[in-house]
Amino acid sequence: MRVIVTPTQPFNDQKPGTSGLRKKVKVFQQAHYLENFVQSLFDTLTVPNDAVLVIGGDGRYHNRQAIQTIISMAAANGFARVLIGQGGILSTPAASHVIRKYKSFGGMVLSASHNQGGVNGDFGIKYNISNGGPAPEKITDEVFAKSKVISEYKVSDLPTVDIDTIGEKNFEGMVAGHSFTVQVIDAVQDYADLMQSLFDFKAIKQLLASGFEMKFDAMHAVTGPYAKEIFVNRLNAPIESLMNCEPSEDFGGGHPDPNLTYAEDLVNIMFAGEDALDFGAASDGDGDRNMILGQNFFVTPSDSLAVLAANATLVPAYATGIAGVARSMPTSGAVDRVAAKFNVPCFETPTGWKFFGNLMDAGKVTLCGEESFGTSSNHVREKDGLWAVLFWLNIIAAKKMGVEAILKAHWLEYGRNVYSRHDYEAIPTEAANSVIAHIKSQFSSLPNQKFGHYTVKLCDDFSYHDSIDGSVSNNQGIRILFTDGSRIVFRLSGTGTEGATLRIYLEAYEPDSTKHHLDAQVALAEMIQIALQISQLIEKTGRVAPTVIT
Repeated sequence: MRVIVTPTQPFNDQKPGTSGLRKKVKVFQQAHYLENFVQSLFDTLTVPNDAVLVIGGDGRYHNRQAIQTIISMAAANGFARVLIGQGGILSTPAASHVIRKYKSFGGMVLSASHNQGGVNGDFGIKYNISNGGPAPEKITDEVFAKSKVISEYKVSDLPTVDIDTIGEKNFEGMVAGHSFTVQVIDAVQDYADLMQSLFDFKAIKQLLASGFEMKFDAMHAVTGPYAKEIFVNRLNAPIESLMNCEPSEDFGGGHPDPNLTYAEDLVNIMFAGEDALDFGAASDGDGDRNMILGQNFFVTPSDSLAVLAANATLVPAYATGIAGVARSMPTSGAVDRVAAKFNVPCFETPTGWKFFGNLMDAGKVTLCGEESFGTSSNHVREKDGLWAVLFWLNIIAAKKMGVEAILKAHWLEYGRNVYSRHDYEAIPTEAANSVIAHIKSQFSSLPNQKFGHYTVKLCDDFSYHDSIDGSVSNNQGIRILFTDGSRIVFRLSGTGTEGATLRIYLEAYEPDSTKHHLDAQVALAEMIQIALQISQLIEKTGRVAPTVIT
């Protein structure tokens, strides 16, 4: 096999965000675009002779073509073997597990997560390092620097590889002076085995056989095959307990984001009054996010993390306790209260799962989560949607209580961190930046100002000092902190591909159990108006309502 060196010119827009490089499919389909980014990554790596690269994605449009390109480039750039999920399907948490299980050098995860798919949708690619977690900023910054000066990339003239049949293909001769093997694996079995080793499948199976009714929505995305193997084949749940479990290149024309807006079909089932099921859950495009629902009841991701931490010892994998917890800065402080009770450390990090990796590798934390529907533990180095669903089912089976009862008992013990997030999507970038600049211009004048029942204590742009590697991350989100512990956070998200997404996070601590029943939007009504007043969002963007409220 020959190595072909192809001249190219740089693109100026290949800076990875919090979860890799995400653009419209048509951007990635440009000549040389994908190749430039992959080569820029490979040029930052020192690839050993026996290096193994994991490749897979969420099945969205352009995945299969991109996989063939990356296989060819991996061969030309010195990798000895690539491991590929059958059909190119590999959920993000499963990719992390495969990297760790097979002691791989790293992995290429092809996904734009919860963003829409299809020919007019989004595509994404990110690199995970040998611990199974997303590449740290040091690497992604170097990749971006390389992408701005790249002049050539290397491919091999391998034939099209069959990625649908499990097994190995050893290519005759040598590729770039080394042998090269493509191995297609059953990553579904690998991941299901891991889940069965963590949770009490016997107790969950008994729960599902007791008349307990659940519905899991895979949203036509990657978790469908995993859900069938785990819930139907291993836990004996009826196939009717699953919905939208056939992966689709355009996610069935839907938006694979597990929230109250985009998982509307599941929400309607779970908020059907007396006909509502006992338990509902959904996961996203690449399987790393989760939404948990009870009968006519929604669990915020911040509350979910706190409940998992408070009940961790009910799960076999965490029966001896947890080392600590970590949450992203915009996530509510509910888990902080659990950590304080159990006398374990609680870390506050910027948004982005890569910030949890160092803490988990150092043994500082066991559970971690983000308010953006992501929760996981040190079993992998990514968010894990199905893991969270199984954790909840394990708790329900052990406590013999429903979702709402578990939450209300938790609030009674710890108090309630009333919480909501308002997303304003696809705002013109200039307008979004204007909002942020306006808020920052008030940093010196806001402290001690009174807004209704609230008085501003301080405001800042969150910075994080990594206690493990010493790195510093600045400008991670604007915080308006009030004297009673309530807060408003403003942050521009890096997960979109069009314009800017401005997120407003609102949180108020409520110790009074007589008010725990209030809807979050009602309880936070005054704070919502304060956020709009301080930001002048309506005036500067023309947006009169959020795109999504969670």
